[in-house]
Amino acid sequence: MRIGIVAPSTPILPDDAEAVRALASIGYPQIELIFDEQCFAVHGHFAGEDRHRFAALVEMANRPDIDAIWFARGGYGACRIAQEAVAAMTDAARGKAFLGYSDQGNILACLYREGFDHVAHGPMVADIRRDDGEAAVLRALDWLVARDPAACEPGLEHGARHAAFNLITLSMLLGTPLEPDLAGHVLIVEEVSEYLYAFDRAFFHVATSLGPRGLAGLRLGRVSAVPENDRPFGMEAEEIARDWCARTGIAFLGRADIGHDAANRIIPFGLHRAG
Repeated sequence: MRIGIVAPSTPILPDDAEAVRALASIGYPQIELIFDEQCFAVHGHFAGEDRHRFAALVEMANRPDIDAIWFARGGYGACRIAQEAVAAMTDAARGKAFLGYSDQGNILACLYREGFDHVAHGPMVADIRRDDGEAAVLRALDWLVARDPAACEPGLEHGARHAAFNLITLSMLLGTPLEPDLAGHVLIVEEVSEYLYAFDRAFFHVATSLGPRGLAGLRLGRVSAVPENDRPFGMEAEEIARDWCARTGIAFLGRADIGHDAANRIIPFGLHRAG
């Protein structure tokens, strides 16, 4: 099996790639990780200019000798190329799995909107840097290589449709050509490094946009590294989620084991079949 790795947003370091290669060689010696050199490019904030990131993603996705696409890192930049990149993908790309989270939710959303069947929210290469990052990387490989159910979020319900996003990322893509149809889905969201007032603002947008469209429910992942504001917001993250769900008629279905951390579990988009 050959897994292609690209960075549609921000770059990783060669040391990250080497650490992940070394780990994979022990746990999965039969696979080959193909890092596009674009992963290490730097152009201002981004892993190369827009056209460079676009070309790397499309080329890797369309290669018939690549079995899956694993995103290197989040950050910002994927929305600048997602629509055009997915439109340029061929049937060779449709059979591949695509795995990532955070800013890569822009691409996951567009792929899912366009009917790609193997799209999942889960750990990326850059997670190797985290405390216990090796566990996150191995979990990603367990899913990419073997679709190991143990790598997935344990609360996924058999027969239900799921989708997962970083809350701010989802809020920003609603109403754009990247937005997928989430009617009938259990939506799972997480957040990192946002003030609670910004979290509340994003929840307002997501809940009022998607509530009338028939979400099956919402689960809240971890909300971490919340900055301290100059005054208390007055509600914690779960209270905010419950409040907006109640206001908009969305069933609040509890917490979920996802987040910007090494414990981040995998959530395949679409219909879940246990076992």
